[in-house]
Amino acid sequence: MENKYLQILIKISDLLEKQIDANELAEGVKQFLQEIVAVKNLYIYVFDNITNTIRNAAEGWSVIPDDSGVYKAFSDIKNEDFIINSRAYKMPAHIGDITFKLESLFIPTAKDGQDFGLIEIDFEDNTPVNTEFLFLMKILSAQISLKLQNIVLNEQSKINVDFHDSMKNIAKIIETQYELNYIVPLIGEMLDRFISDHLIYVFLKQEGEFKLVWPKACKDERIYEVLKELTPETEYILTNNDKIGAFPLISEGEITGCIVARSTLDKLSKRDISYLEQLTRQSAITISRANAYSKVLQYATLDALTNLNNRRQFETRLKQEIAITKRQNNPLCAMMIDIDFFKKVNDTYGHASGDEVLKTVASVIKAQLRESDIPARYGGEEFAVLLPYTHIDEAKIVGERLRKAVEETTVSLDNLNINVTISMGLAEFRQDESGEELFAQADKALYKAKESGRNRVVCAG
Repeated sequence: MENKYLQILIKISDLLEKQIDANELAEGVKQFLQEIVAVKNLYIYVFDNITNTIRNAAEGWSVIPDDSGVYKAFSDIKNEDFIINSRAYKMPAHIGDITFKLESLFIPTAKDGQDFGLIEIDFEDNTPVNTEFLFLMKILSAQISLKLQNIVLNEQSKINVDFHDSMKNIAKIIETQYELNYIVPLIGEMLDRFISDHLIYVFLKQEGEFKLVWPKACKDERIYEVLKELTPETEYILTNNDKIGAFPLISEGEITGCIVARSTLDKLSKRDISYLEQLTRQSAITISRANAYSKVLQYATLDALTNLNNRRQFETRLKQEIAITKRQNNPLCAMMIDIDFFKKVNDTYGHASGDEVLKTVASVIKAQLRESDIPARYGGEEFAVLLPYTHIDEAKIVGERLRKAVEETTVSLDNLNINVTISMGLAEFRQDESGEELFAQADKALYKAKESGRNRVVCAG
């Protein structure tokens, strides 16, 4: 074998000993081959026998379309050594002085004597190579096959670790949260992050109807048709050529909701279905516990995480303060507060860190208010405050002082410190309105505060 080929073989062998992913493997092999031949592109494909698809290992394991020439090459290369310019070719027993003019070359990779995938190389038009080059590629395919098998195993191990982390995280939500309108989006985000190849929808059954809880919209009418077919005995339903899967949430023999996975490209594989079944069961348990916990806490007055008034207690106090205000004609103001970019905190640092942020902001709110003021955790990252005997100009001073205090407070997490800000809407009570209308005005002002740049106080009107 020519010395230049031996040098390339040594370089690629050194590359294969490194901890690299499939993308780095394809790019590294291409660059070394470009030292001896005019290579334009190099692709590495792996056959996934779970989904019966061919995936581009170097491009995020994306699925190759069924009508691609890669499938034909994978079929034609059986019992052959190469496909040269779309024609199958078997290596001769003896290396002769034969020259080929290449445009494309497919080389099979193998595992346990079975075809494992393909290496595809595109050349500049009519690039000349000899049989020694093909012999070099045959040796490389065997080495690359072993490296690919390790990469695939590592990818699968990572998926398994991510799966168990998702299961644990879903189970742990109930430790600090019990409001369904807060925990269901968290579950949806976890599922969506893990089953990243498919769109995830979470429905809860309310008054006999399935209501979409996460994300905000679902425009695929086929999904709503599938939901009508669910019964408590249903394990799951596949439709649209196995691209839509509906997995019911079951609690005490009743359907409480459904998790739907939808793809426009891949079918749901046996592995996806198995993961989704287990994640759905864990989600059903968590949601069921949240419901039970919520019933216990509905008679409590404090929010378990922040120690502020919970929403139910706050609504009771609101009715009392409105009655007093109307009777005595005293001023009364309302605050609606939202932590800016709170979802980003959860996504970046984790939900335990998000809880720490909530507790810290709650303590700052409490410290900045009078004894007569009534703060509450309204839901998720929102807080509500009643300011009795307070006009709107006075409330704005309090609001600015509170906003600045939060901005200057450092939240201590496990390995770092962060700062957050809040947006706030204020409204003053009018004698002809209700408590709900008062807070609707404060909420509109909060929306304006967020729309106009966040970390600010806006007064209604």
